[in-house]
Amino acid sequence: MKALNLVVQFLLFLLLFSLHKAVAEGVTPKEAKQLRDEVREMFYHAFDGYMEHAFPLDELRPLSCEGEDTLGGYALTLIDSLDTLALLGDRERFTTSVEWIGKNLRFDINKTVSIFETTIRVLGGLLSAHLIASDYATGMRIPSYDNQLLDLAEDLARRLLPAFDTPTGIPFGSVNLKHGVDEHESKITSTAGGGTLTLEFGVLSRLTNDPIFEQVTKNAVRGLWARRSKLNLVGAHINVFTGEWTQKDAGIGTSIDSFYEYLLKAYLLFGDEEYLFIFQEAYSAAMHYLYNDPWYVEVNMDSAAIVWPLFNSLQAFWPGLQVLAGDIDPAIQTHTAFFSVWKRYGFTPEGFNLATLSVQHGQKSYPLRPELIESTYWLYKATRDPRYLDAGRDMVASLQYGARCPCGYCHISDVEFHKREDHMESFFLAETVKYLWLLFDLAVGPDNLVENGPYKYIFNTEGHLLPATPQISLLREHCSYFGAYCNRGDFKEEPHASDKSADSHETNGGRVSEVWNRTGFPLDSSYLEASPVSGLIKGLCPGLTHGQKYGISYLASVDTPHEDNSAKQTDTPVQSHALVVVSGQSTNQSLSGDSNNDNVEESTDRESESDPSQS
Repeated sequence: MKALNLVVQFLLFLLLFSLHKAVAEGVTPKEAKQLRDEVREMFYHAFDGYMEHAFPLDELRPLSCEGEDTLGGYALTLIDSLDTLALLGDRERFTTSVEWIGKNLRFDINKTVSIFETTIRVLGGLLSAHLIASDYATGMRIPSYDNQLLDLAEDLARRLLPAFDTPTGIPFGSVNLKHGVDEHESKITSTAGGGTLTLEFGVLSRLTNDPIFEQVTKNAVRGLWARRSKLNLVGAHINVFTGEWTQKDAGIGTSIDSFYEYLLKAYLLFGDEEYLFIFQEAYSAAMHYLYNDPWYVEVNMDSAAIVWPLFNSLQAFWPGLQVLAGDIDPAIQTHTAFFSVWKRYGFTPEGFNLATLSVQHGQKSYPLRPELIESTYWLYKATRDPRYLDAGRDMVASLQYGARCPCGYCHISDVEFHKREDHMESFFLAETVKYLWLLFDLAVGPDNLVENGPYKYIFNTEGHLLPATPQISLLREHCSYFGAYCNRGDFKEEPHASDKSADSHETNGGRVSEVWNRTGFPLDSSYLEASPVSGLIKGLCPGLTHGQKYGISYLASVDTPHEDNSAKQTDTPVQSHALVVVSGQSTNQSLSGDSNNDNVEESTDRESESDPSQS
């Protein structure tokens, strides 16, 4: 009944905004070009402000036109901006920036940094720029470039590795780049912090031919998933030593969001079926227990009781992820609801209470987040519905009139009064303006690296471009060539997760048993083409369930004895569903309901779209 009453209130709220859509004047091709050029100017207003007033400090203070070190003191905003410069075709500044970083950046510093932020921003930025600068096919090859960024990325990643030396394989949240993990470092980390590392570390392993990076991050995902609840839900925070959940609120927003994102994207980039299997189970559970059409709530991971009826701004990435998964209809409905909040305030607050239909106390800010813009781009790419161009135009107007400051763009500390704060996150240049520019460039007729380049790209959760090159997506193939069929003798059975002690103190390198089962070629939502496989996914042998193939099983709870017995409930776990990983013009495709089908269904009646994005 609570969910039903909530839906009724939501519908009444959305009626307030339905007329806007009905009378909105569509964006013309000429206006789309003007908007694309305006977004380009927005990027350079902020980038030039950073370079003139803040570089080489980490981030810009756009009101006072000063700089500040916020992460590690290594020109964070410049690193985060590299692939945006390349995307805009700015060869001169891309080259100058890459050369400066190669000559001046060093990570042998006594700084304690976030594993999550350093991985998605710095490691992701370095790898993306390396892959662009080193390849003639991108059109941005730098003749003098000699893998300096790759060397820096490898050095940085090795300095992060000590964080993974935990009994569960789930990494600490922070590490000192010079001295490793401090003895007093907190043993509590977020699910997103431990499960949003696979793309960057996996790409690095494939570029350096050293499997350790991919192994430890995959082991972290396994450590989190093995401790899921019987409902296939994960909590927000976990103890990396005991495996005990310290915050059991399950949701798709803060502290969990990109865990879901990287499950699907790791499959799309690497073709590893284990990630797809986990994503199928996790996504099905999220849609069953968290989805209150068209919104999402937070629930107790054990009982599914609603604990937080809140729209969290980080949830706004979800419709974009659903586009990549081919689940378009709920993505459209949810985006409409989320955008109605933007229309009401001009920005999305960090928290919007779904019970009171008002900004959540203490969560009134908008720190220039890209997630809703990202989903707008993906939905326009999938549907070509002009409403998403209208939404993009509104977003540009809000940023220009509400957030533009003398030297860049300011945080909005209160969306109700549009009060500005003297700070600009590096992700504004890495993601926010990037997705806006891609949106309008797509409408004009795309001519950029993502849409017309030599590769299909996956975006990491910081918006960095990771290409599906043969070196990255076809490494260590089993039955790798197109049309190949599985040879049962090529595969070895993995030990079950249940055989691994929950409190084992082995290091990560000794605990990981890597799986390289592949699907023949890197499947993603842009180039799935129908091909006969005789009911067999290429690279996977029949006869075992996914859980048996990968040794993934449920670990019994390690909660303390005084845990509330109300968490024990009789609801049965959500059934698994096979996933249709496609994207196209039609909005009628959704998840398959066949719980016995482990294969990836390939669409034959839907147009293929270009390749997906990081959250």
